[in-house]
Amino acid sequence: MGEAYQIRDQELPYFLTFQVVGWAAVFTRKAYRDFILENLTYSRKEKGLYLFGYVIMNNHIDLVVQRKDGKLSDWVRDFKKFTSKKLVKLILQNP
Repeated sequence: MGEAYQIRDQELPYFLTFQVVGWAAVFTRKAYRDFILENLTYSRKEKGLYLFGYVIMNNHIDLVVQRKDGKLSDWVRDFKKFTSKKLVKLILQNP
């Protein structure tokens, strides 16, 4: 991973963008947006995430977040892994 994409100070809030591969318009469907909102709610309640703001666009998500325990990189890794797998499953079930 290049230096430009590393979270240097795990204690500070960060602006993060997660894009869909190929910029596909995945989040135009309510079921997929609702899943993201559920995932963010879970992260706030169970993973110690401070969520200062978010925008869900049709092909990417912008977040301003901070982690209570200072392990933001761990949360990003887990969020991306879980979200991508679950979204693929949802898309296959509800094309």
